[in-house]
Amino acid sequence: MIDRRHALRAAAALGLLALTPVAGRGAEPKRLRIGFQKSSTLIALLKLDVALEKALEPLGVTVSWHEFTSGLPIMEALNAGQIDVSADVADTVPIFAQAAQANITYIAQEAASPSAQAILVNKGSDLRSVAELKGRKVAVTKGAGSHYLLLAALAAEGLPFKAISPAYLTPSDGRAALASGSVEAWVAWDPFLSAAEQQTGARILRDGTGLSQYKRYYLASADYAAQRADVLAILFAKLRETGAWVKANPDAAANRLGTLWKLEPAVVLQANGRRSYAVEPVTRAGLAEQQTIADAFRAEGLLPRPVDASALGIWVPPSL
Repeated sequence: MIDRRHALRAAAALGLLALTPVAGRGAEPKRLRIGFQKSSTLIALLKLDVALEKALEPLGVTVSWHEFTSGLPIMEALNAGQIDVSADVADTVPIFAQAAQANITYIAQEAASPSAQAILVNKGSDLRSVAELKGRKVAVTKGAGSHYLLLAALAAEGLPFKAISPAYLTPSDGRAALASGSVEAWVAWDPFLSAAEQQTGARILRDGTGLSQYKRYYLASADYAAQRADVLAILFAKLRETGAWVKANPDAAANRLGTLWKLEPAVVLQANGRRSYAVEPVTRAGLAEQQTIADAFRAEGLLPRPVDASALGIWVPPSL
């Protein structure tokens, strides 16, 4: 059995996480620090509207916003006590954090959106199947949902992860690498996926349908979840309300987010059509695929220790 110290060292050595747990550090009770990334649609809208600040004002709680390139850096900041809550991150991200024994808690999820991530190739590529990726260089963001999609797609063709040569890149660098030809495929998620399709003519080789549910999870530090259930209840309600608004007002949402993200509304409209934005409580039973993901990464030697996905804390919102 690998103890906590060894697990953290192993994760860092693999470049999976660079977590520095802070024992006994509690969240500041009058502030909510939120980590997010470009694909954090609902949080982006809340930030734009100052809606969360307004809802939390009666509690005397202020909000600060902290942007990251992808999910793993958000988990690092969450575990290090630099933020209190993470916006939605892909299903794989809590698994990598849990392998390094991060002190985090699930607080909400967005229902499955399997077509919102995919393996892309250039418009003129002669690649027609995942099986043809054998021996090729593929760009993927380490620890992102796209990482598991690539692993699962290869496994469906009877290929191990080592059958390809991974280039671990951020979304922007992955797109550039595909466009330049330095990689032959790129695994992306929306809105990066839709942007590449519409702006460059990139073609989907395989999306997540039948391979990965692609749920996105919201998490908090365990300390914050224990101390500020009242704040989390308001956040959960606002996320749920915002998700329903996006689906009920697709054109308005696309126009607002397009301006914010500097993307054409048509790109955002396509991306939002692939995402469920249905904010739900997390349940133990609903974490079944999380265990599948953990076991798959462990079998490929990509996790430093086994992970019991059901062991992570779950915050339960008030009755709806």
